[in-house]
Amino acid sequence: MIEKLIKKIAVHLDKDKIPYMIIGGQAVLLYGTPRLTRDIDITLGIDADELPLIKKICKKLRLKILSKNAEDFVRQTKVLPAEEAKLNIRVDFIFSFTPYERQAIKRTKKVLMGGYPVKFASCEDVIIHKMFAGRAIDKEDVKNILIKNRDNIGLKYIKNWLSRFNKITEQKGILVRFDKLLKQI
Repeated sequence: MIEKLIKKIAVHLDKDKIPYMIIGGQAVLLYGTPRLTRDIDITLGIDADELPLIKKICKKLRLKILSKNAEDFVRQTKVLPAEEAKLNIRVDFIFSFTPYERQAIKRTKKVLMGGYPVKFASCEDVIIHKMFAGRAIDKEDVKNILIKNRDNIGLKYIKNWLSRFNKITEQKGILVRFDKLLKQI
């Protein structure tokens, strides 16, 4: 059921030529180990100014927008939370246009879902996102992805971006934390 919803969302985003990538738990399922996740996180390669278009897509998909004042919420958080009520599946549309995310969207991996090519963040970019989030579950996801894909991971790419993020005050030590996780596997 989640796979069908992901496919439907991807079809609509592609139809409207909106660059995107599936990140979060759904991408972890692709590269890591199975775990329970009932949400879909989608990074959009567009600015929050395009909110009306995403709201229109939500309406077509019968996704209920969860914030009372979507414009204010998106302006503050860059996220539009929605839900497929029948299935109780949350969908977070994440607006972004940073140089990192633009590049990550270009590096997506197409995965067939119901015969349709859906764009998932690359293995390396899932790791970078998870390191940036930094919760305990994210660190566990990174370890599992590293173990499962150890021979095919571009560590140089990951370390390059993590070293750039390390310059952000809130992310100080991100590269050191990643190296510690590498040593644990």
